[in-house]
Amino acid sequence: MTQAIGWGKKSSPVHQGERQLHELYGRTDRQDKMGRMMMRPFMPDQHRKFYNQLPFMVIGSVDDSEAPWASIVFGIPGFVTSPNDKKLVISTRPVKGDPLAKNLEPSAAISILGIEPQTRRRNRLNAVVSSVTEEGSAINVVQSFGNCPQYIQTRDMTFIRDPHTAADIVREEFTELDDKLRKLISISDTFFVASHNPIDDKHDTGGVDVNHRGGMPGFIRIKGDTLTIPDYRGNFAFNTLGNLILNPKAGLLFIDFVTGDLIQLTGTTELLLDLTEEEKRGMSAERAWRFTLDHGHRLKDACPVRWTFGEYSPRNPLSNQPTET
Repeated sequence: MTQAIGWGKKSSPVHQGERQLHELYGRTDRQDKMGRMMMRPFMPDQHRKFYNQLPFMVIGSVDDSEAPWASIVFGIPGFVTSPNDKKLVISTRPVKGDPLAKNLEPSAAISILGIEPQTRRRNRLNAVVSSVTEEGSAINVVQSFGNCPQYIQTRDMTFIRDPHTAADIVREEFTELDDKLRKLISISDTFFVASHNPIDDKHDTGGVDVNHRGGMPGFIRIKGDTLTIPDYRGNFAFNTLGNLILNPKAGLLFIDFVTGDLIQLTGTTELLLDLTEEEKRGMSAERAWRFTLDHGHRLKDACPVRWTFGEYSPRNPLSNQPTET
């Protein structure tokens, strides 16, 4: 049977926060039409196959205090299955110490990013949890869509231990960024951001969103416990920034690709939509946003894999591309 194409609903797939930005940049009608083509209330078959072949998935969730968190779960390829085009089953559990373990409960809004760094392919979906067991969780798809490969650095990965066997992971909590964390962030070329729209219906256009952010090392500016992040040119959907207009809370995930540590931060944001021309040139972006830490933690050696760097994205601003060490 041939699958339907696009959103297929009378209501728009664009929520009010995203629309505010579309109106600001004169793209309201264009983005509504694009959203109706890109967004689906089901997964196309190619996305279902893609998720099934992945060894990890990035998940966005919200805790009891409504703080967003970006997380990553690992499994032997095949740990994600799809019994039908509106359901995913994730047969693994979050790593020890990750807030996701408590946030995954029936009826909770979550978001999934499937990303394959070696090919720069990525697909996303926003969903609601339908059930949770000791083996994993099942989710119902709300919005499913693909994303372009921009700003993704290529990396290969190798398992160093069984991802389905619980490891004894040390969790170090903090409310300030120390020199070691600032150093890691200052050389990072990749991180993930979770945001939450609690205003609109989580079964329609509201709920959680999680996505990738990438650039050359140094693209994130750090001052104290505040990060300033350029919003590089993309598809103008403004899924993340649209959520942040409605709710300025965000969760960030950084991966130490050398040690396997996971660094999870949650805090508040501020959109910088009125940059000076000098600021735009300096950041190679029309917009930016600031993240100020509330609290976070390091999960030491939480990744059951090690990563090998490949190439920087050819779309990254700045031509002087250093080598990862």
